[in-house]
Amino acid sequence: MAKSKNNNTNKLSYISVPSQIINSLSSSSLQSLLLSPKKSSRSKNRYLSWFTNYRSPKFWVLFLFLFGFLGMLKLGFNLDPLIPYSPYPCTTTQLQNLVSNGYLKSHMAIASNGENSHQVEVFNSVSHSQPLISNGNLKSEVDVEEAEKSEFWKQPDGLGYRPCLALSNEYKKASVGIVKDKTKYLIVVVSGGMNQQRNQIVDAVVIARILGAALVVPILQVNVIWGDESEFSDIFDLEHFKKVLANDVRIVSSLPSTHIMTRPVEEKRTPLHASPNWIRSRYLKRIKREGVLLLRGLDSRLSKDLPSDLQKLRCKVAFHALRFAPPILGIGNKLAERMSSKGPYLALHLRMEKDVWVRTGCLPGLSPEYDEIVNNERIQRPELLTGRSNMTYHERKLAGLCPLNALEVTRLLKALGAPKNARIYWAGGHPFGGKEALLPLTGEFPHFYNKEDLALPGELEPFSNRASVMAAIDYIVSENSDVFMPSHGGNMGHAIQGYRAYAGHKKYITPDKRHMLPYFLNSSLPEAEFNRIIKELHKDSLGQPDLRTSRAGKDVTKYPVPECMCNDSRTHSYL
Repeated sequence: MAKSKNNNTNKLSYISVPSQIINSLSSSSLQSLLLSPKKSSRSKNRYLSWFTNYRSPKFWVLFLFLFGFLGMLKLGFNLDPLIPYSPYPCTTTQLQNLVSNGYLKSHMAIASNGENSHQVEVFNSVSHSQPLISNGNLKSEVDVEEAEKSEFWKQPDGLGYRPCLALSNEYKKASVGIVKDKTKYLIVVVSGGMNQQRNQIVDAVVIARILGAALVVPILQVNVIWGDESEFSDIFDLEHFKKVLANDVRIVSSLPSTHIMTRPVEEKRTPLHASPNWIRSRYLKRIKREGVLLLRGLDSRLSKDLPSDLQKLRCKVAFHALRFAPPILGIGNKLAERMSSKGPYLALHLRMEKDVWVRTGCLPGLSPEYDEIVNNERIQRPELLTGRSNMTYHERKLAGLCPLNALEVTRLLKALGAPKNARIYWAGGHPFGGKEALLPLTGEFPHFYNKEDLALPGELEPFSNRASVMAAIDYIVSENSDVFMPSHGGNMGHAIQGYRAYAGHKKYITPDKRHMLPYFLNSSLPEAEFNRIIKELHKDSLGQPDLRTSRAGKDVTKYPVPECMCNDSRTHSYL
């Protein structure tokens, strides 16, 4: 409607316009349309005739309508950058990244079956760890960049050390006769978990070389704890194993017909740290006479201080010959790719299983009820205690003999500078106490996954109830991580420590439990001071080159410098 005071006053028109049109206009557009600045008298006279022809209310209603309609069209054509369309709960960018990484291409056919819920699980299982949408808002990539730039991900100085397995001429000459010999055969039965079996296989190859005998593919004893009945070829690539060692030891799948009826000489009492001279004096005549020697219980029996050529052979077996079987390598590499697709990641080997607490004489510290369960089982089965039975739990703890629990791991990682958005893969068996035992870690580091979290539906099914294979998958994801840290020593931690050193000294954190635990118990220590002390304690425990010559009796597959690695460019030949 319009209201008029006199002939000299302008009419003011009030026009009803849909709110969608008004909202689509920018503030500057409204200013220019409705609040036009005053003109000078000269300009007013100049355009007076033009204005009087177009001051009809009908004209302005039509003008506003057309302007709003065009604005809405423009907004409609620019929806993509604001609201990415996808029929699945995953952004367009995420989907493109997943497909470009290759590990979703083989699973895209799932959609054709109409199993939308299944595909949602597929996408979520590989993209939820670093979502690009949080609370309805697009996250910037600043978090990822900050994680990559974090001091925590910085790798140690490897001092130029590279694999160096050049063998002596004497060793090479002896190899000619050894690989052709068909009169002596060594059979070994290896026991324990997968990583313990690896160590014994390495020793078996070296013992076969010492005796100049062919090695029958090692027999994997059924694991009494896990009931795993896997054979050598189920876990390791047998053909690769034979090929890599073809010039060192002859590997055969079974005894030849000439020896099949031979009753092997069985030996169960190989002493700890047996030297090559002891092995020759004890076994050589017998294997020459009988043709077949059967060895059991090889764990830690062979001396760690061997001649240079045999040390190089140990490294060759551990780091080159023992490659996992293709199916295991395939799934392990897929999970590692999924972890690394959003940036660097940390692998933790957590030793928090019930049997670990029982065997170490330690307590999980979750509650008095859980501690009582562990104590009762230890009383019922005292043979499970690995050693130092005269020490109390607290004495073991302060001596650094107990695994770190989740709270201690969390405090250590925070003190060492691990960013809150760090992506963490945890390897190991299910912790005693279930998810409750992991709450300190998951509360501080929400991007926390294991193989079950990362695998697509059905991917792990072929390996179910096979603990050794599951351990192998953990091994692969851990060895590919940017940083690795075990909560306790053990065969897997030692194996990965050596592998990461051999791969160029990738970061490996060795918790200094004995020296750091007193500070953990000091509740009055300010956090900043606590962090400074913990960093200082671990400044030389981050995977830097550590010469085995300063650690007599230590395994060269854990400390490959200097026997298996050198930093002189003239000696970088590794085979």
